[in-house]
Amino acid sequence: MVSIMNEALELEVGHKVLEVGAGSGWHASTIAEIVAPSDAAKDTWGHVYTVERIPELTEFATRNIAKAGYLDRITIIHRDGSLGYPEEAPYHRILVTAAAPAVPKPLIEQLETGGILIVPVGGAQFYQTLVRIRKKDGKILEENLGGVAFVPLIGKYGFKP
Repeated sequence: MVSIMNEALELEVGHKVLEVGAGSGWHASTIAEIVAPSDAAKDTWGHVYTVERIPELTEFATRNIAKAGYLDRITIIHRDGSLGYPEEAPYHRILVTAAAPAVPKPLIEQLETGGILIVPVGGAQFYQTLVRIRKKDGKILEENLGGVAFVPLIGKYGFKP
């Protein structure tokens, strides 16, 4: 699923990416190696901002990202991910690693024109549709990438705890 989502994001060196749901830090690390490859000049690097609402997972992700050597390319934030991270918006790419009942409006607002947002949308009970949003020419274009199963996104624009 990590590879499928990364491919759907059409990541490039230099992209600024928001990930909602840091988990173990693995997915953010794979993105960091694409947008800020270790063999590229640092002035070409992009950056990954990953948001996690569960304190223990925030700490776990931070430890794993540090061990993998990506702390200079990934910022880990503890907060409600359904609100995004407007402090660093707009983003070239946004991905959500938990299922939302609908595409969270703050994430669309934080996506730059020409950007891509990947989010599982559907019920909280492990069947959703992976949706790719493209923000283009003032329009929001939505594409169904198939069925998936994710844990629910909890937060203001997700499912209620």
